[in-house]
Amino acid sequence: MTRRLFTPSLSRRGLLRAFVRTLVGGSVSAFGVTVYGVRIEPEWLKLERVRVAIPGLPPAFENYRLALLTDLHVGPATHPTTISRAIRIALDLAPDLILLAGDYVTGSLNAPALYGHLRQLDAPDGVWAIMGNHDHWVDPQGVRQVLADAEIPELRNASTAIRRGDQALWLAGVDDIWEEQHDLEQALADVPSGAPLILLAHEPDFADQVVLTGRVSLQLSGHSHGGQIRIPGIGAPITPYLGRKYPYGLRRLGTMWLYTSRGVGQNTSIRINCRPEVTEITLVGG
Repeated sequence: MTRRLFTPSLSRRGLLRAFVRTLVGGSVSAFGVTVYGVRIEPEWLKLERVRVAIPGLPPAFENYRLALLTDLHVGPATHPTTISRAIRIALDLAPDLILLAGDYVTGSLNAPALYGHLRQLDAPDGVWAIMGNHDHWVDPQGVRQVLADAEIPELRNASTAIRRGDQALWLAGVDDIWEEQHDLEQALADVPSGAPLILLAHEPDFADQVVLTGRVSLQLSGHSHGGQIRIPGIGAPITPYLGRKYPYGLRRLGTMWLYTSRGVGQNTSIRINCRPEVTEITLVGG
């Protein structure tokens, strides 16, 4: 009896079945990833907790806590409940201070919706804000009016001191860098030399210019959303202008720290391996 070792017709049918299974499996996987990236991760907020050592931090500000919210992007790509939950997380932290790093809107300004979110924010040392590129592209005066109505002061190329008796921690902010509205020299003009200083700047890559001043202890930024899609071993294939070099996380640049938040919202309704975040930053003496 002769054993048949190879049947061409059966092999072709087997290969065809294998190809179809691979194609269907790949389609199902792609569909699943898309559903996850559109329906799940954009609403799966993560609380990031970061400790930053600040040289010369006054003793009265040891373990001082900031909540950072950025890139709310009130609009069609960000679910309103995501923003509401982010605000609730920030408030539940009971921080000393809340900072907003710009990009409150996308596409158009829904002033009542934005006001409804921002008016809830409150902290013992106040809520302070800067503007982002999307705010300028959509309606800068309208966004500024919402901030004013919510009693949130804008650090528009300006600074302010948070005081504990005769000790002070300084905050400064620059207007949007992409739109060339920033003036770093003006923002730092009233800050005493050597004072501990936190700078709000929407675009993180501006840090390369900030560090040259030697005056800023910590820059806080958003803008990049972390790239929204991050591929393991590769990173984000797409990042925005001025958000490419430092797209997320804590970095040491010379004498200065930089923290870039992945933000709360997004421009397009997808996030993969790049969850939205609320950030708690605790300051300690360096």
